[in-house]
Amino acid sequence: MVLSAAERAAVRALWTKLGSNVGVYATEALERTFLAFPTTKTYFPHLDLTPGSAQVKAHGQKVADALTRAVAHLDDLPTALWALSDLHVRQLRVDPVNFKFLSHVISALATSYG
Repeated sequence: MVLSAAERAAVRALWTKLGSNVGVYATEALERTFLAFPTTKTYFPHLDLTPGSAQVKAHGQKVADALTRAVAHLDDLPTALWALSDLHVRQLRVDPVNFKFLSHVISALATSYG
């Protein structure tokens, strides 16, 4: 996906606006993904998936960190996220549809927060 200069600027402006709350929002998105799409929980049998658990918050922060890395490298996402992609595809064998689920939830949250 290629973003225009205006789109990249809009993404960066939004990310700046989220500030230090990115981890909180990512955790909420993860929790809502687990609720709306229960099959996503199968990839986390080792975690306490209770909403608000320390383990869900920690993984939410990992999601936030990955998204922050993506925002910082909007001009070269494949290189910036290659290792993370490889981990999820080759080692963890995560079905790509799960990322669409998470993306849908993130979009819904963004809309609800305005």
